[in-house]
Amino acid sequence: MRENSKNRNYKSLQFNKIFITGGAGYVGSALVPRLLERGHEVTVYDLFLYEDTLGDHPKLKKIRGDIRNRDLLLESAKMHDAFIHLACISNDPSFDLDPELGKSINYDAFFNVLDSAKLNNVKRLIYASSASVYGIKKEKNVNEEATLEPITDYAKYKAECEKILSEESGDMEYVILRPATLCGYAPRLRLDLSVNILTINALVNRKIKVFGGNQFRPNLNIKDMVRAYELALDSPEDIINKGVFNVGYQNLTIMQIANAVKEVLGDKSIEIEIVPTDDKRSYHINSDKIKRILGFKFKYGVEDAVKSLLNAFNDGLISDGLNNPFYHNIKRMKEVNLN
Repeated sequence: MRENSKNRNYKSLQFNKIFITGGAGYVGSALVPRLLERGHEVTVYDLFLYEDTLGDHPKLKKIRGDIRNRDLLLESAKMHDAFIHLACISNDPSFDLDPELGKSINYDAFFNVLDSAKLNNVKRLIYASSASVYGIKKEKNVNEEATLEPITDYAKYKAECEKILSEESGDMEYVILRPATLCGYAPRLRLDLSVNILTINALVNRKIKVFGGNQFRPNLNIKDMVRAYELALDSPEDIINKGVFNVGYQNLTIMQIANAVKEVLGDKSIEIEIVPTDDKRSYHINSDKIKRILGFKFKYGVEDAVKSLLNAFNDGLISDGLNNPFYHNIKRMKEVNLN
């Protein structure tokens, strides 16, 4: 893979028809409108467990489907140029709620995803992995060459799917993105992520509970996540094919995030309470590679994410943020009893 990030003129819409599993989720609800704005034709394949925030568009097709349904997935993915695989049980608590269900979706169904892309001659598959595949590292600035030592089943299966993709992709182009913990407002909002949950607690309870506080979290504003997917579509084959890229901006401790939330909200009366925890997950990643090879520049930080949540809260776009299952994956999973 050639490293050259200067003076690139990307071909406009080299992939016109985009197929996205899980396109109605947190990331998809921000990504799909952007791709439509760019002129792509987009097919979203999703269970729509969190309602449909995508609306209607002449270039948008929505299919209610499960990635474990091989036949439907194979048929639905026909005639697409690129495939973005977002669908999964998307955090550790939700995965742990039903480990067998998590495995069936995050690992077993990945073979359906891969076959749907390969057998339909999809040109490029973009896989949403996770920075959690690195596990707990003593060193800072963990880059893509670091050994993968995932400590949760969620992270283990993300790593396993990366391996499968690298070994069985054949001639199909692929790229793997390892995003940091996302933050910020999107139409299908998640309030069970570090920055977001601290912010909603501060807004509703005027109090932030910090569990531990010294654990590092690499953070990524969802606006930059969308931009990273755009770049994964736009970049030419010779520099991106078979590439693995960390996508994370600010490495902050949970306590630093809490202090940033309090500062952005501008309310000195907000209390920060430290609660003991046995959560040892701590990640500190280096994202120089995506900057160096693809020329990516991060634009939005944690502070911007908090501001976006504050604005949404003030505008009445967040309803019962602490309890509404729409914003909390594990609560919604318990409601729907998916099997």
